[in-house]
Amino acid sequence: MQHGKAVAGPAADAPPSKDLVPAKPLVMRIGKRVQPWVNSVVARASAIGDPVFPDRSAFPWIETIEANWRDIAAEAAEVCRDPELIPPLAEISPDHRRIAPAGKWRSFFLSGYGYTVDENVRRCPRTAQLVKRVPGLNSALFSVLAPGTHIPLHTGVTKAFLTCHLGLVVPDRAEDCRMWVAGEPVTWTPGRAFVFDDCYPHEVRNDTDQTRVVLLIQFRRPMRLVGRIIGGLFLWGVKKSRFVQEARAGVMNWGKPPAA
Repeated sequence: MQHGKAVAGPAADAPPSKDLVPAKPLVMRIGKRVQPWVNSVVARASAIGDPVFPDRSAFPWIETIEANWRDIAAEAAEVCRDPELIPPLAEISPDHRRIAPAGKWRSFFLSGYGYTVDENVRRCPRTAQLVKRVPGLNSALFSVLAPGTHIPLHTGVTKAFLTCHLGLVVPDRAEDCRMWVAGEPVTWTPGRAFVFDDCYPHEVRNDTDQTRVVLLIQFRRPMRLVGRIIGGLFLWGVKKSRFVQEARAGVMNWGKPPAA
């Protein structure tokens, strides 16, 4: 991890489309209200504490992921041969439009919130095999960030999850492509992974002329009983929400012609 101060860089060609985010239904507004309470319960019940960057030694499966990173990178390279065929997050998930610049942040999902994308798994069998072994796996995807992209400050859905990034394709000027989590900067290295809690405010900048690709793995935080129960109930609601169901439909229907 590298420490320093965020430096503004070139803006993305198209800023996030906040005006295109649909209004939240009542159930999502209720979920937003109880989210802070759920997160406080989960933080207190966490078996690993509540750090911004949890110690990776608590997750021995990371060593296996890193040991096979070249196989993963090869499958990602094939997928990214034509980035235009990878869905932009702002198009498949309307709720991400407030932070995802149009066409700049693309996501190739193998799975999301327990839903598997069978066609993508067939295209990346080795990666799918490896992430399937992650305890408490929630989502796995290749996150592709185009040159000149800025993802503004935002927070994740719930502390019941932690996020792992495995560097696959990193711009030559790594110091100009970084993420800040709770104000602490971190850069990516090919073949190296780190874990962070995305409920801490974070933002990403790729101020280079090269694309960044990481394998993003979202998995359940190790928790004691109360946290597992409360966090599990909240996750059940999130999985059934429009937030997940619209994204799921967007992934499944990406590239298909509209119904007549």
